Amino acid sequence: MKARRDALFLLAGSCSADLAVRFTQVALPLVVLQQTGSVAATGLAGGCAGIPVLLSPWWARRARQWVDSGTRLAILAVVQAAALAMVPAAAMFGLLQAWVLVASGLLLGCGDALSSPGRSALLADIGDRWGPDRAVVLLTWQDGIRRVGMVVGAPLGALAVAAGFTDALLWVEAVAVLMAGLLAIGIVGERSPAMAVVPSIRGSLAGRPDVLYGWIARGTGSFTWFAFPLGLSVIGAERGRPGVYLAAGMSGYGLGSVVGTMASLAVVRRFSPAPLAALAWTLMGLCWIGMGIWTTPAAIAGVAALSGATLVLGIAAISVVITRSSAGAERRALLSGQAVVVNAGSAAGLLIGGPVIAAAGAEHTLVGSGLLTALVALGVLIRRKSAAPGGRPCETADHVREDRDHHARRAA
Repeated sequence: MKARRDALFLLAGSCSADLAVRFTQVALPLVVLQQTGSVAATGLAGGCAGIPVLLSPWWARRARQWVDSGTRLAILAVVQAAALAMVPAAAMFGLLQAWVLVASGLLLGCGDALSSPGRSALLADIGDRWGPDRAVVLLTWQDGIRRVGMVVGAPLGALAVAAGFTDALLWVEAVAVLMAGLLAIGIVGERSPAMAVVPSIRGSLAGRPDVLYGWIARGTGSFTWFAFPLGLSVIGAERGRPGVYLAAGMSGYGLGSVVGTMASLAVVRRFSPAPLAALAWTLMGLCWIGMGIWTTPAAIAGVAALSGATLVLGIAAISVVITRSSAGAERRALLSGQAVVVNAGSAAGLLIGGPVIAAAGAEHTLVGSGLLTALVALGVLIRRKSAAPGGRPCETADHVREDRDHHARRAA
């Protein structure tokens, strides 16, 4: 079946590229530090890569609609691979400087702002052709593959660095991204008709309040995420066990997210997705509070596993709302908006994370972040129930379409 083959190729490309990204996260700071001798320069490429993504609602409104096929994904992959290759190539000739890192990051960020939502939209289009709700199945597996890469990528990268392949890992990512693009060639998505007005992210939210509510909950979770990796790192350092608490938390989180990926496909089909997303982030907030109170490696691993499972469930629920209520140009706009929400929240959290932890302490920061996440998610749930007249839950475009089809069948 062609849909299955296309989905397999896209997921395989995502897997290889995401795994290579984890390798680079280990190797890139070491290469930059060795070449430039500057600690400040180690985050230049990654930081600059986030800028085009955050600004994409303004500059990428029309460009993201262009990414509606695997062939166009492959073109972007060539650009991204060239951006990635700039760093190891400059290092090879001893020419790695700050401007190379900035240029590489900005070019990579431009490609990522278009290719990431484009690949997700293409997967969803394939799922629509495959069968009912297959779109959310494929998006959930894409997210699950990404989380497996988070678990195994860093240890494998560390082993490669220890074996002396630090520079080679940077080339591996460039090749992996290029291969992911080549695998997508020939895959066709939902072609948008030529239109005078290209849908904006804000305009695509019209009639879809559940998407907005889901973004508020997820954006808050992204903003408070810093408390988990930074907080556990600080706790370990303060207790004379550097890395132990973070390793326990990340291992538990990774295992929980993999289990959650498998379970979420069954759960999201049986419950209303928007309330499910709000409850998922409420539970995640409670997990943050738990890690701030029970600060032993075993307890942190167990609570982190629960947080990983609930987070995946929340993400899958929002994917259900988006894929059931949109298609084509509007779906690409919504998936781009979701990427902006996640990246903006994470960037803002990491920006203030260090000073907050320094002032309040790691344990108190975990508790406070969890409380904020849970309260916002609960507020979203309450707001959703009271938004419609008479206290009825607000309707997504999908619910409206289902009601219309139901009445049509009765009339027939």
